[in-house]
Amino acid sequence: MTQSEQNDKIFTINETGFAATAREMFRFQYENNLLYKRFSDSLGIRTPELHKVEQIPFLPIHFFKSHVIQTTSFAPQAIFESSGTTGTVNSRHGVKDLQWYEQSFTRAFELFYGSIKGYCILGLLPSYIERKNSSLVYMTQRLIRLSGHPDSGFYLNEFDKLLETLDRLERAGQKTILIGVTFALLDFAEKINTNENTIQLRHTLIMETGGMKGRREEMIRDEVHQILKSKFQVSSIHSEYGMTELLSQAYSKENGIFRCPPWMKILVRDDEDPAQISHQGMGLLNIIDFANIYSCSFIATDDIGKVFEDGSFEVLGRKDNSDLRGCSLLVV
Repeated sequence: MTQSEQNDKIFTINETGFAATAREMFRFQYENNLLYKRFSDSLGIRTPELHKVEQIPFLPIHFFKSHVIQTTSFAPQAIFESSGTTGTVNSRHGVKDLQWYEQSFTRAFELFYGSIKGYCILGLLPSYIERKNSSLVYMTQRLIRLSGHPDSGFYLNEFDKLLETLDRLERAGQKTILIGVTFALLDFAEKINTNENTIQLRHTLIMETGGMKGRREEMIRDEVHQILKSKFQVSSIHSEYGMTELLSQAYSKENGIFRCPPWMKILVRDDEDPAQISHQGMGLLNIIDFANIYSCSFIATDDIGKVFEDGSFEVLGRKDNSDLRGCSLLVV
């Protein structure tokens, strides 16, 4: 299958064809990923027996810490690595083709927010910029470049400069997205308050990506959003749900309710019986990401959440005793 044919098949998929594509993807990865085949075989699941999406085995996410997750043989163009915390083992995700990753995140972004060229993109990701191999930094760098706006760029701890830039963009009526890790957005909000500066963002979207990383006490998402809405005088805080192990992202425009692009889907599994998987309800989140064609498209995360009837979902926290991740917020 050519790159163009893959693009058409994956990124133009609709709900009607999702289940059939999931079964086809399972067969492809079962046959071309020895680790995934062994995992599936250990559960007694083989391709001829599979009829429903819920029957597909979901690989526990911690395998990305201990194994190379690769479908077919290739030398990766990049290896993304999770942030983690001191003393933890980070996940690693080898990417066969960076253009494929770019296709996934640009198409998803534009699906939710329209053309990137209409925005100024500001990145407030200090801890991520300070290390290498961050998929979030790679994505934000490309969005900055694709925006083509002269003020698009990254900020470390340059809060005064960032405030000045936002104020100038607001006065010009420029559509802007400030993408920030949670602790940095909170630090920036406090800086504004400390200096008795105020700014009302009428043309700027605040998008948090999660992440306290030991810099602050963990907080629930609603508490974070209430603080940020008050400080920045906005009616809603947007969120991005992504991780090193995925090549796709879901987005929330308000109230922490995320929606996926058509080639991504969230299911829920029972904590006591992981084989019990459903399309809605509360439990641990399983993710199908067809963009992960050359790693694994079926991942069992440690995130606790709720999946709604329309396929949207809410992240409520993390399973006890699982590693803290860069994107984590605590359970209610």
